[in-house]
Amino acid sequence: MKFGDLLGMSISSLWRRKLRTILTILGVVIGTASIVVMISLGLGLDRAQMQQIEQFGGLTTINVYANEGGGSYSYYGGGGVYVSSSSDSGSSETTEPMRIDDAAIVTLAGLEHVESVSPVLQCYVMARQGIYEGQFNLIGTTVEALENMHLELTEGSELPTSETELKLLYGNTVVADNFYNSKTNEYYWEKKNLPDVDLMNDPVFIIFDTDAYWNSKYGGTDEDGNPYKAPKKYIVDACGLMEGGPEDYGSNSWNVYCNVEALKAELKKVFKGKVIPGQPQTKAGKPYKEIFYNRAEVKVTDMSYMEEVQQVIRDLGYNADSNIEWITQMRESSRSTQAALGGIGAVSLFVAAIGIANTMMMSIYERTKEIGVIKVLGCDLSNIRNMFLSEAAFIGLIGGAIGLVLSYGISAIINQVMDLGYDTGVSYIPIWLALIALFFSMMVGVVSGLFPALRAMRLSPLAAIRNE
Repeated sequence: MKFGDLLGMSISSLWRRKLRTILTILGVVIGTASIVVMISLGLGLDRAQMQQIEQFGGLTTINVYANEGGGSYSYYGGGGVYVSSSSDSGSSETTEPMRIDDAAIVTLAGLEHVESVSPVLQCYVMARQGIYEGQFNLIGTTVEALENMHLELTEGSELPTSETELKLLYGNTVVADNFYNSKTNEYYWEKKNLPDVDLMNDPVFIIFDTDAYWNSKYGGTDEDGNPYKAPKKYIVDACGLMEGGPEDYGSNSWNVYCNVEALKAELKKVFKGKVIPGQPQTKAGKPYKEIFYNRAEVKVTDMSYMEEVQQVIRDLGYNADSNIEWITQMRESSRSTQAALGGIGAVSLFVAAIGIANTMMMSIYERTKEIGVIKVLGCDLSNIRNMFLSEAAFIGLIGGAIGLVLSYGISAIINQVMDLGYDTGVSYIPIWLALIALFFSMMVGVVSGLFPALRAMRLSPLAAIRNE
């Protein structure tokens, strides 16, 4: 029997019992929609969490810190900030300081499976414009690193590409979060009065020597008992501003970025011959000739190499951390959640499978004489089996297709109603899930129709013909 004839007979048989067929298909529709929507909720949550990790650190980014003889320090203007001990971060034990300089950047960039390495230099600065003051960490990094952040900038803004002239790229919440009225000490959050600060068009004075600023302001004296002099203020232009309002928070909205080479040159000029606040110094209390970075951001080619590269970096003597441990735990938890949700949805599909089996059994009882005639005429038993299997498969396929369309509709409604702040949505149905659901629903129909089909093959032709 040709496939076309087999399909035609199956459709004709199902059409003769329209109501029963529709009700059976309805069970498959509900079962397919249930399992797809349940799994989509787990996938949506997983994708939202991965997106958050990507924004706050990256999926393939390893942060490398200095190892000061067993401890990890991050150098900020105003003092060295302890990050973690070697036992905390898993670095190899060493008594020699392992600091991050240009040579270390080259070494890290040469490691296997490393795509790029970006040095990060931070310094704590004061900013003034009129009666308003602001305090923030100035973050120097490479243009490539800034490009990888995919920052949304206002019209006329650009990234700090110059390595010789210091220009600042401000986050959209910097004014609201950091600036305050120096006369009233009033911040934005107290009365929701946004400071009258124009970072792009009006000059901003930057004070790098914050220790000297506070000591001179409150009458501090140096080691010789002489009062501190007010530090020099530098006009630093802005090159850009991130898109968004004062309360539109994002992963980089409160940061201030600049080119790392320009920042190094500026710090050397400001603190010429002096120890830069937060930078290490020699045993004699003198500054080093070079500036050490706070950390290095190592971008790995693929997430599967994260643990391997991270361990290699630790073996070199540096402290390293990443999101890979968190990602691994999160994925294990996510798989458990998806399995539980999928199991709940599978119950409905199991009930639908029972409905298909019942429909096919009823069809056999009603068509007993027809089956007997077909056998007497010499029709192959495999054709009889395939005829019933194709009917069951057709029920599963049609029900799965309709259920899939219903799943997309339910998913859209869930994402519209349950807005939890995820850009990716609460429910997510990828193409592979749709194809698997369609194939699975058809196979459920085939498996459900297998027993009725075998029963039809075993019917005695003479007994079937005599059946009324």
